[in-house]
Amino acid sequence: MKRAVYPGSFDPMTYGHLDIINRAAEIFDVLIVSVLNNNQKTPLFSVEERVKILKEATKHLPNVQVDSFSGLLTNYAAVNDLHVAVRGLRAITDFEYELQLAQTNRMLSGGKLDTVFLTTSLEYAYLSSSSVKEIASFGGDISKAVPDFVGEMMFEKYRIGQLDRQTR
Repeated sequence: MKRAVYPGSFDPMTYGHLDIINRAAEIFDVLIVSVLNNNQKTPLFSVEERVKILKEATKHLPNVQVDSFSGLLTNYAAVNDLHVAVRGLRAITDFEYELQLAQTNRMLSGGKLDTVFLTTSLEYAYLSSSSVKEIASFGGDISKAVPDFVGEMMFEKYRIGQLDRQTR
């Protein structure tokens, strides 16, 4: 059985993330989407909220599991007997960082963790969680970036009501 982990902060999960999840779920028998609890960042959503969002967004994919972890991906992978990590690439600017991360993870795992890169579909190549958060914080239209229920949760976090969004 081919199993892989797709780690990330997913704050928030975007259609770009969902694109990678859908495609990786076709490649692997089991895909574990795991939310990183990075205490060096101040996320918009808690780990529990991000897990809940991902579970809702992937409920149509029977071979996708959602989990969370803290610390090093290599430790999480070893404990869960995972040998492949999936990472998404939006543009060439992502590649250098992701390549270094993949090489570091391979070294830290003693050669037991490989990384598979999937390029995001062109329609989502511009998306980043940080840009979606910025647009939402000003009440902008994020309907092409995240599922409606995620958008509603974001506007609630920013305390931006329906009326405020319509007048901007």
